[in-house]
Amino acid sequence: MAHLLVVESWVGSMSRLLPRAIREGGHEFTFLTRDLHHYLRSAPEGVAHPLLGARNVITADTNDLDALLPEVERLHSVLGFDGVITSCDYYLPTVARIAGHLGLPGPGPEAVENACRKDATRRVLADAGLPGPRFAVHEEWADLARAAKEIGYPVVAKPVDLCAGMYVRRVDDEAQLAEVFRALADFPVNARGQRRTPAVLLEELLDGPEVSVETVSHGGAVHLVGVTDKSIGGAPAFIETGHMFPAALPLADIDAVEQTALGALKALGLTDGVVAHTEIKLTSAGPRLVEVNPRPAGNRITELVRHVTGIDLAAAFVDVALGREPDLRRADTGLRSAAIGFLVPDRAGTLEALDAGQLTDEPGVLEVQLAEPGKTVKAAGSNNEYLGHVMAGDPDGLGARDRVEGLLAGLRAGLVIR
Repeated sequence: MAHLLVVESWVGSMSRLLPRAIREGGHEFTFLTRDLHHYLRSAPEGVAHPLLGARNVITADTNDLDALLPEVERLHSVLGFDGVITSCDYYLPTVARIAGHLGLPGPGPEAVENACRKDATRRVLADAGLPGPRFAVHEEWADLARAAKEIGYPVVAKPVDLCAGMYVRRVDDEAQLAEVFRALADFPVNARGQRRTPAVLLEELLDGPEVSVETVSHGGAVHLVGVTDKSIGGAPAFIETGHMFPAALPLADIDAVEQTALGALKALGLTDGVVAHTEIKLTSAGPRLVEVNPRPAGNRITELVRHVTGIDLAAAFVDVALGREPDLRRADTGLRSAAIGFLVPDRAGTLEALDAGQLTDEPGVLEVQLAEPGKTVKAAGSNNEYLGHVMAGDPDGLGARDRVEGLLAGLRAGLVIR
């Protein structure tokens, strides 16, 4: 039995998948957080949050690294940790620093920090000669406006240090750029109380579909698990509206995006102790990297992978955090593809009706999760405003996406927001 230190977490599906993987691996964990109520508020009524199944729950200021390192060193001397882990992007660099400080397994802190900063990722990959969009990074308005003209509208404007597509926008002219600039200036602290970097990343708008490459790195080798495709909506935002695994792409395209992901991971130095989710655009000029996430995919992509291949990426995440070889053996699950589709609100109001009916009894349905009537709804501007999802599988081929889209169409017909 191993003992993991879990530093913060997302409150979505990974906050449940990660404790499950730790428990099913025969391990235990100590949970470290600066705000326990953040997790208590997210638990369904009458159900204890899975993170509270920890051997210990300890409060400390996880946003103050200088104070945190001696504190975890003291805890380590008493509790004896075998690894340290988090599912929350905002604490991935912190966990890498803790692992390095305590001599525990994990990727290099600089590699993780560069992957978690969109501007640093762009610079590292450009220096390595990997093809990418034209880009610029500035904090001042005059510099930003000038750079946008040099790149050429339309551009994509991004904060360098936020997640879930927050404030990522297509910008067609200077007036729209000014709106994004003002919105980011009015959001100086992220959801975890960390002060943001005021820099804005501008990128050339890339054409083509977007996919992600799921990988596991251990012992200096990067293992390819597969490619997931992605549906994007909500323009001018870039909201993920659905995914399917495996992606319905020609083999040549699959190979091209996999090689692009491998090149990016090697350039960043993420070749050991990492489960990664690398997003790539298949443009008319070839694959172009969007971003590298040094943690398992969100939006239940890990579950799509598990339903099709039997590979549990949450369990692999635990294994590599402990310095152990992950189990990446494929199993015959009876499914050839699995897809998920999200119900994305396009207007604000109060959810009055959303009836699943007999949806869970429909052939091929794997999951249904829907918001309850009475929920306050706002028009989606990122991946944080979903009203629910449907997941389905196809035992015969790559028809899971079409199945999910049909089921979602029925849900939308009964959706009432006032």
